[in-house]
Amino acid sequence: MYSITVENLTKKFGDFTAVNNVSFEIPEGEIFGFLGSNGAGKSTLIRMLCGIMEPTSGEGTVGGYDIISEAERVKESIGYMSQRFSLYNDLTVGENITFFGGTYDMKGKELESRKAWALETARLRGREKQLTKSLSVGWKQRLALVCAILHRPKIVFLDEPTGGVDPLSRRQFWDTIRSLANEGITVFVTTHYLDEAEHCTSIGLIHAGQLIAKGTIEELKSKYMTDPIYELTCDKPVDALELLQNTDLVIETSIFGTSLHVIIEKREDIPGKIIAFLKTSGIGNIKLEPIEPSLEDVFIHLIERRTKLPE
Repeated sequence: MYSITVENLTKKFGDFTAVNNVSFEIPEGEIFGFLGSNGAGKSTLIRMLCGIMEPTSGEGTVGGYDIISEAERVKESIGYMSQRFSLYNDLTVGENITFFGGTYDMKGKELESRKAWALETARLRGREKQLTKSLSVGWKQRLALVCAILHRPKIVFLDEPTGGVDPLSRRQFWDTIRSLANEGITVFVTTHYLDEAEHCTSIGLIHAGQLIAKGTIEELKSKYMTDPIYELTCDKPVDALELLQNTDLVIETSIFGTSLHVIIEKREDIPGKIIAFLKTSGIGNIKLEPIEPSLEDVFIHLIERRTKLPE
């Protein structure tokens, strides 16, 4: 069973195509990470799936409801947490929870029960009367999440929920997401933090409005990173990058912090040739070792490959 299906979904704003012919399916109970840089089309696509924005063309279903003809049913059946958390800063923690419970038509014992659950889940018990605007970003994040799932939706959309949040809060937030998935809830989360993909069942990579890859991390690595990858450290990494880009010794090279990642052909003599070439070019303290590719390597490789395609 699929919680979400998308077929040839496209959104244009005048001459600009924000989402271009995207198709995928997401099974029930999966944590699906939708990754891409800022402006790649993540938020536009999530708004179409939530029934907030109508697509230019294509179709999709969320929880069995058509995102165009049944947009209101989609909105009623999902949880949605936007980048700005959708909270009312001038209300207290308890008042925010009560307000959102009211929007889901909760009242009486049901509302009190869910309110108690929300405070416990967000670890906000004892802060019920604290103004929301006085909370840290991490606390606001937790509050926004429990408000979004107060009505027990089977599908939750989280639009870049960890932006500006400290590492500890990010880790605690993902613990909560995993607990939701363990309860059978489908979680669709957009992010530009590639390390967060480790928490996802499967991921989709979007670039310039196009879905360029989808699968588990291991599937993406095995499918797209078929050539050896090495980590290169030296005393002049920027100079080494420029030198290697102008040779046929590497397929691709990119900078990672203070080191380089280089993709080479499957030939035993290539690593030695790279070291010799750099030494004769005035580069010292060279260390070249094979490594396992990261998701960032996959993403950069796919983008590089697309930019090299002929028009």
